[in-house]
Amino acid sequence: MRAYSAARVFSTLAHSLLGATFGWHVYDLTASSLWLGVLGLVEFLPVVPASLFGGALADNRDRRAIVSLAQGAACLAAACLGLSTQAGLGSLGLLLATAFAVALARSFESPAGAALLPSLVPRALFPSAVVVSAIARNLGWVSGPVASGTIAAQAGLPAAYGAAALCFAASIGLLYRLRTSDAVATRSPVSLGAIREGISFVRTRPVILGSMSLDMFAVIFAGSTALLPIYAREILGVGLRGYGLLAAALSIGTFAMTVLLLLRRPLERPGRALLAAVAVFGLATIAFGLSRSFALSVAALIAAGMADEVSMVARSILIQLSTPDALRGRVSSVSMVFIGASNELGRAESGFLAGLTNPVFSVVFGGAACLGVLGAVAWLVPGLSRYRVDAGAEPA
Repeated sequence: MRAYSAARVFSTLAHSLLGATFGWHVYDLTASSLWLGVLGLVEFLPVVPASLFGGALADNRDRRAIVSLAQGAACLAAACLGLSTQAGLGSLGLLLATAFAVALARSFESPAGAALLPSLVPRALFPSAVVVSAIARNLGWVSGPVASGTIAAQAGLPAAYGAAALCFAASIGLLYRLRTSDAVATRSPVSLGAIREGISFVRTRPVILGSMSLDMFAVIFAGSTALLPIYAREILGVGLRGYGLLAAALSIGTFAMTVLLLLRRPLERPGRALLAAVAVFGLATIAFGLSRSFALSVAALIAAGMADEVSMVARSILIQLSTPDALRGRVSSVSMVFIGASNELGRAESGFLAGLTNPVFSVVFGGAACLGVLGAVAWLVPGLSRYRVDAGAEPA
């Protein structure tokens, strides 16, 4: 578990560092919110097919090896972009191609990584293990954007890409220290039928489908991260260093909440916690959109991050404890499709809507739409608020 947690720190640090650097680099080259939307769309394109195939692969092969190979590909892509940018060849096309390659690699990494954790701990300890894993993940998410802004400001964008590559390399080294209880002999073959089996399982479990849908549509509408370069440069006037802090604020909130969750009893009613967290997330997004104070904007993003962490932990508990191990890779891949859709399509939606209207309208409208989605899911899936950890798996 220690090696797994340390690997999570370095891998999420690498991904968050890259994500923040990609956003600033694109806006620096284009000065256009529409191109920030294009970046989100490019990062979304490989998510659906690659995640579904990656989930089937995770239920058939060594999950640790899949994660390591995917991170190795992302490491190589980041290093190549850093060297090209240093040589003056870092064009917008190459940047978008690298973002696509990293998103493709992550689509294989995520379902295998999510399915790997339950093999490291017994079921009774899994809710606590999710929180410990979240702390490790959030250390990376907090540090990445700050590191991006600091390194890029002092040493340039190529150095930021190089730092991400080194973090991936450290994560790969730690992964090979893991000893898991994975057994691949009885797993399903990699096929369209195996992928359909995972999708069918999710479709017939209302609580699992409802939790995934709520997260996806809430973040699609209320995701404001794509517009942070505009807020930092034009609305709040805080520049590159301020951008790094804004980009890290969400992760500061998630890290603070994981510490609080670690100090309290594990969530016994994760569905109810999920609904409350999404409500806070939507309200905090509206507050950020209307703010003209840097301190208030950071505080709003921290609050949104705290709510998002409760949502992520609750959703992980709901999904993993309601899914048999033989299906965990494929069900996790469906979850990653929803998460990928929410994150990348959310960036695209924010960028395109801001281009058609303005950044403030895009963020405030998104927060209000998030609250509307919350009401719809709570009404359509009443079992979500009643779900209890001690009740066992959800029936079909």
